[in-house]
Parts: sequence; structure tokens; C-alpha cells
Amino acid sequence: MVATWIGASSLGIWIYLLLGRGGFWRITGDDFVSKPQVAVDRKVAVIVPARNEAAVVGRTVESLLGQHFAGSLHIFLVDDHSSDETRDIALRAAQQAASPHGFTLLQAGPLPAGWTGKLWAVSEGLESAARFHPDYIWLTDADIAHERDVLSSLLERGETGEFDLVSRMVKLNCQSLAERMLIPAFVFFFFKLYPPAWVNRPESRTAAAAGGCILIRPQALARIGGIAAIREELIDDCALARAVKKGGRVWLGLTSRSKALREHKGFAEIGRMISRTAFTQLRHSPLLLGAVIAGMAITYLAPIILLGAGKWAAALAFAACFLMTMAYRPILRFYSLSWFWALLLPLTAAFYAAATVYSAVEYWSGQGGWWKGRAQDVTRARHPRTSNEP
Repeated sequence: MVATWIGASSLGIWIYLLLGRGGFWRITGDDFVSKPQVAVDRKVAVIVPARNEAAVVGRTVESLLGQHFAGSLHIFLVDDHSSDETRDIALRAAQQAASPHGFTLLQAGPLPAGWTGKLWAVSEGLESAARFHPDYIWLTDADIAHERDVLSSLLERGETGEFDLVSRMVKLNCQSLAERMLIPAFVFFFFKLYPPAWVNRPESRTAAAAGGCILIRPQALARIGGIAAIREELIDDCALARAVKKGGRVWLGLTSRSKALREHKGFAEIGRMISRTAFTQLRHSPLLLGAVIAGMAITYLAPIILLGAGKWAAALAFAACFLMTMAYRPILRFYSLSWFWALLLPLTAAFYAAATVYSAVEYWSGQGGWWKGRAQDVTRARHPRTSNEP
């Protein structure tokens, strides 16, 4: 009887996810327009925070300076105390680009208390960009390459829809075994949490953005108190979207025309990426942590386990497995992967659950949110944010 109830619960969850969660799983890819109608006199400032990105920053700068855009475009790349050749490579790429667009290389000042490193670098870039008087600000990361029509398409979306913030989830690197198993699931889980159909609906409270590609109006940023309003947020992109949506409109989509250049070398590296923000997402609540682990077990693991149970439990589990596979296939197509990987989704979910638990352990040990030499999500009792070290 218990197995039957668990099987029924799992099936019910998947019916809800497919029919009642904003169609988040219908990954269709780009909605780019071939001939943007945006006025050509727009001024756009691009803010790129960079910390130890020597391996990829050159290609990023080249892609930004290569945008087909008839308006005024200026890139402000802020070096966040890199210990490698990020500055030299970025400057060399800009000098070799032979582009009509402008480029400024900045050095971030010492990290103040109460700021995450990335947002402080963004703030430094915004301060310099203010003198450019931009109509839009494009926030992007130093490890992302954009095709030539990306900016024009973002502007088209923002102008025609009168959105204050437009964001697209970029296509992440998905080549190694670990990436094929875990990266599509990352996007699947993100959209499950933040269905774009709900994000893009003005009356919905759901708000989210993908930090690798955000176009925002300066007026909207000023209205929320500037980037300082979210200076302590580890999940800064979604925090920015929430703040903007309280008095404006936001839009979220997916694209294959902007690609992440960073390669994830193995399961451990991706696990660290997940654990960096997982417990933050749960607001550091042990109760939410327990609920999430139990929910993932019922949703993803129970259907596989119950296939060997009694008649009714096995039938319910098989139906849940079928719906799970159907829901996951669109994101696999987006990443040009076989449907076979859908069979591994329960194992993938178990990995994410373990990374979430590890995220909580890291937080409680004073090493939460570890990223590029910084612990950015720790209890104030253990590690108050008073250090000015870079």
C-alpha cells in the first residue's frame, strides 16, 4: 500500500509538471528575428566583470566588439583582481579587433564589506559607463561568446515588448561525460523553478534572469537603487530580476547564439558549481533542505525503484518514468543529445541532491559560496563580511 501511494504521488507530480508548470519543459530554442526593427541610435554599455579568465576572455571580447549594431556600443571590462593574464589578453584582443565599437579596461578597487566580488566589479563598470549615458546596459560574463546578431535581437525584444529587463540563458558547454549528464539537467531544473511563461507574464510574481546575458534599462536599475540594492546577493541575476519586476517588466528566454566557453573538467567541478548557490536558494533553511531532498526522491528516484514493486505500484512508476522521459527530451534535443540520457535523469537528480546537501555543509563550516578564492556565503557569526581583501 505504501509503495502504491508513493507511486501515485510521483505520477501526480509529473502530471502537474507537464500540465501545470507553465510548460517549462518545452525548450524550443531561439526566437531571434532576422531583421530587427530597433532604432539605430541606441547607446549600449556592456559591463563585463572578469576574474582569472585568461583562457576565454579574448574570445569574449572579440565577440562583443564584433556585434552587428549600428548604434553606439562601448565595452567596459572590469578586472576583478585577476592573478593571471586576463588584463593583457583582453586588451590585446580589443586592439586586434579593428572594431568601430569602444573598449575600456578597468581595474576594480578593493572589495568593500557587504559586497560579492562580481557585483562590486559590475558596480565599478557601471560607474564608468554612466559617463557614456547609455540607453541600455548589457551585463554579460567574461566566459561567453555571442554571435553577431545577439545584441540587436535583445534590443528588439526589449523595445517591442517594452521590457525593462531582457535575459537569455546561454548555451552551456556540453561535451564531456560529466557535462552531458549534468548540464542539460541544470537548465531543466532552472526552468522548472522559474518557468519562462510565468516570468514573462506581468501579473505573475515569478521573476528570474540568467546572468550570462542580461539587457536592462538604466532607469530600471536606478529605480531599484542601483546594483548596490543586491550587493550581497549570491544568486544576483534572479535577485536583480525580482527587484526590477516589482515595478516593471522582465523577460526570460533561451538561446544557442550565446555560448559559454568554460569547460567543466569533471563531476567534481560541476558539483562545486551546483553547491556554490544551492543552499542559498533554500534560504539556508534545514527544513527546506529536507523537503527538497524528499521531493527529489519521490519525483526522480521513486519511479525507478518502484518498477520492481507490486503490480499497481509498478504500473504507476512506469507511467511516471514515461512522463519524466518525455519532459526531459526537449532539453536533450537542444543540446543535440540522445534520448538515452533521459534514462539517467534519476541518477543525475541524486547527484544534484548530494551537491545540495554538500552546499549546506559548506555553509555551516564557513566555506559557503566558494568561488575563485572567495567564500561568499557564510554565517556572519563565523565570518562577518568586513574584509577588504580582494
